[in-house]
Amino acid sequence: MVIVFFAVSILSSIAGSICGIGGGVIIKPVLDATGIMSVSAISFLSGCTVLAMSVVSVYKNVRSKAAKLDLRIATGLAVGAAAGGVIGKTMFQSLKAAVGNEAVVGMTQAIVLIAVTLGTLIYTVFKHRIRTKTYTQIWLCVVIGILLGVMSSFLGIGGGPINLVVLAYFFSMSTKEAALSSLYIIMFSQITSLIQTCATGSVPKVSAAYLAAMVVGGILGGTLGSKVNKKISEEGVNKLFIALMAVIIGINIYNAVKFGMA
Repeated sequence: MVIVFFAVSILSSIAGSICGIGGGVIIKPVLDATGIMSVSAISFLSGCTVLAMSVVSVYKNVRSKAAKLDLRIATGLAVGAAAGGVIGKTMFQSLKAAVGNEAVVGMTQAIVLIAVTLGTLIYTVFKHRIRTKTYTQIWLCVVIGILLGVMSSFLGIGGGPINLVVLAYFFSMSTKEAALSSLYIIMFSQITSLIQTCATGSVPKVSAAYLAAMVVGGILGGTLGSKVNKKISEEGVNKLFIALMAVIIGINIYNAVKFGMA
């Protein structure tokens, strides 16, 4: 099973690095579908993997200048996302404590992910018809970042496709620019989330072998994904993104049904 976890980690991280979705939006539902471990443990492993991948991807992309990164806007969003990550993690723990049933928590996450992913897919398909905005106010960046952080941390996906829609619509970013900015935001929110998890003593019981395999997969995936990102066209990134969203929706529908019957 360690090999399976590693394979899921590296493949998700490659795709996540290229598209800027982090990889957690793939890792979380895929591992949930296996039913191997608890929802909390999978969320933790997913977050650690995404953190490793995002650090490597941001470093590689900035160094190679594969895409433009507006540090002012991206940092405002990242600071907000870090704060939102704390709120989202608290919401997750509160829901878990309130219902006392991992299956209910998993079903809730799967349903929200279906809605978010479906909305993202629809926007991506029709984005050429949508007039975008170009906001530059830092306070707005922070507020939007908080909302993104809450969503990603609560769902345990690290960032996900919603980042790309927000960056494209509110800041008129190109596909590759949005992907890099998304990874930058994800990096900050996941660092904060991990610190909070450790500080509150809420680290779930996970095998060190699984954790090591997924983090290594995240690092390798981020490295390979960054190399592919330099060579692939904007249209190629869009097609890969749309295909991934369709697959993720299908997996989350399966998970929602599975958890609902548990």
